Amino acid sequence: MAAVDDLKFREFDDAANLLAANPDATTISIDEPPEARENQHGRRHELGREEDDELLGTDDSDKTELLAGQKKSAPFWTFEYYQTFFDVDTYQVLDRIKGSVFPVPGRNFVRLYVRSNPDLYGPFWICTTLVFAIAISGNLSNFFIHLGRPTYRYVPKFRKVSIAAATIYAYAWLVPLALWGFLMWRNGKVMNIVSYSFLEIVCVYGYSLFIYIPTAILWIIPHKVVRWVLMIFSLCLSGSVLVMTFWPAVRDDNRRIAVATMGAVILLHALLSVGCLAYFFDAPEVDFPVPIIPAHNGTSLVTKVK
Repeated sequence: MAAVDDLKFREFDDAANLLAANPDATTISIDEPPEARENQHGRRHELGREEDDELLGTDDSDKTELLAGQKKSAPFWTFEYYQTFFDVDTYQVLDRIKGSVFPVPGRNFVRLYVRSNPDLYGPFWICTTLVFAIAISGNLSNFFIHLGRPTYRYVPKFRKVSIAAATIYAYAWLVPLALWGFLMWRNGKVMNIVSYSFLEIVCVYGYSLFIYIPTAILWIIPHKVVRWVLMIFSLCLSGSVLVMTFWPAVRDDNRRIAVATMGAVILLHALLSVGCLAYFFDAPEVDFPVPIIPAHNGTSLVTKVK
């Protein structure tokens, strides 16, 4: 017959070793009530869900979208209606700028940064700063190119500000408008297409142009090779933001239509970059006439230098 000591409960000798090898292991105590064990398991489950949502960039996004749909929108003729488009703080703007300059592969810019609170504050000031950066840098570039020529007289070209403003703002508004209309049209034909609002598309395009502000300043360097290298780098960086954002919206569509859509997005973005560089910085040189110098025989001599 077994002795009394043999029937006593004994601790496993390797329990300490197991806990040392896996500190996060769940331990159950006999003295612990069932409610406490369930609460501990629930807390671990919620923590895991929060970590997954943070990695996917989707935490609280569905809740925010539902709450946004319940908000009462003011009439469009009131100041409160337009105030909501600028309802962002400095940290949100800086976070979105950082996301456009350092895009994360596989991350959607709208889902990760914009979500259901698209703003016009950042895109407006980015476009305005870019307009003046291109116009001023273009004038300075023209000055440095012709610096040292005896017949050159610097005349600032203020019309470059108007041309740059018309180009940048037309691109930042008309292209998103066309893309939004196209996505809405395809959304009526293909049910699985991801839909973006017009303000979300404008927000993505506006923040994607931020990289061109330092690039335009560096375009003052009077070397064509350096300028074109900077242009290609900025084009790839900002274009990747557009591709990673809008490709999930069209990838479930017809393959040819999806590829053509992304090709059009990249082509228009490249035309903007190449056009600004070619017009404002790589403009062809003109001939400057030398003042008329009277000759000894009474005739006038006019020469031109390049």
